[in-house]
Amino acid sequence: MLTIIEYHGSGAARASGSHHYPPATDPSDQQSTVKRKTTIVNRVGIIVNPMSGRDVRRLAARAGTSTHEQKRNQITRIVLGAFNCGAEEVFMVREPYRITSGAIEHLAMTSSIRLLDIGLTHSSADTVQSTALMREHGCTVLVALGGDGTNRDVARSWPEAPIIPISTGTNNVFPVMVEASAAGAAAGLVASGRIPLSDVARQCKLVAVSMAGSATDVALVDAALLVDDFIGSLLPFDTDRIRRLVLARSEPTATGTSAIGGYLLPAGSGDDFGVQVSCGSGRNLKLSVPISVGLYETVSIDSYQKLPLGRETVWEGPGIIALDGDREIELRHGQQATLTVERKGPWVIDVNQALQLAAARGVFLSVD
Repeated sequence: MLTIIEYHGSGAARASGSHHYPPATDPSDQQSTVKRKTTIVNRVGIIVNPMSGRDVRRLAARAGTSTHEQKRNQITRIVLGAFNCGAEEVFMVREPYRITSGAIEHLAMTSSIRLLDIGLTHSSADTVQSTALMREHGCTVLVALGGDGTNRDVARSWPEAPIIPISTGTNNVFPVMVEASAAGAAAGLVASGRIPLSDVARQCKLVAVSMAGSATDVALVDAALLVDDFIGSLLPFDTDRIRRLVLARSEPTATGTSAIGGYLLPAGSGDDFGVQVSCGSGRNLKLSVPISVGLYETVSIDSYQKLPLGRETVWEGPGIIALDGDREIELRHGQQATLTVERKGPWVIDVNQALQLAAARGVFLSVD
């Protein structure tokens, strides 16, 4: 049973019954939708992973902690920025840590803030379900607070979602560090059509992983084939167990497996190729990389090369496939997985570009 709580004014709330919402707008069609002057409600969805930035890597490496209070404060600023720049409704999901509900309880505004109650599992499935609900309810921009894994879950639910990813995780490559009120402002500008999505966003790359008899899975940054490892482990990778990498982004400023490629052959978000790396044969090529935050390890490099968009590479088991750091797929002996880098991921909104463009076009100005 889905319950929607509507907040109006300074914290007064009421439970609503059954609501009808228009279907989600395809991000690539947003500009034409505005030109047709279709009457829509400008809706922004905010996804927050309460557990991002709080796992064992605070002990196994030197990662910092992202507290519930910090996330709560960020959400308040996102909401205020979004409403100030054109959003009419904001959707969030209620969770037991009162991050979302606490962020809005003292806000005084006439616009609607809606908290969705879902059947929480306290797993990645919550992000997947939250994203699907916000799409169903007509949100045209999402702001996601989490790490690479959180944003991957968004992409698994809504592959081409218009998104502003804010970093609150650990080995973050996909999300960015950005002032939350500015992120909210950019979300409001795009959701309201005051700035067209196509002017300030680019569709990101992803790694598509397909196996016989299984649905295609994705990674937004990196896929790794590990040997002698375990499904579900949250520990930093043992570099001696890495055998193959396919990287949508290989960033020398990153941590994790993306840094391995970044130290060899950088490929940023705008480059139309990926990178593949083979490791672990004991050859003389060695690389010391930050495999996690503040944790440098040495990896043995066999080969590395560009991987053009759409070109397939095949991995064969046994091993564990980790996607954006999450060890989720067991590849049995003789079983194969096919991986490609494609530009078919979420539309990532450039916050600075959105605000710069809004200023240049006089969007922020009003007449008394």
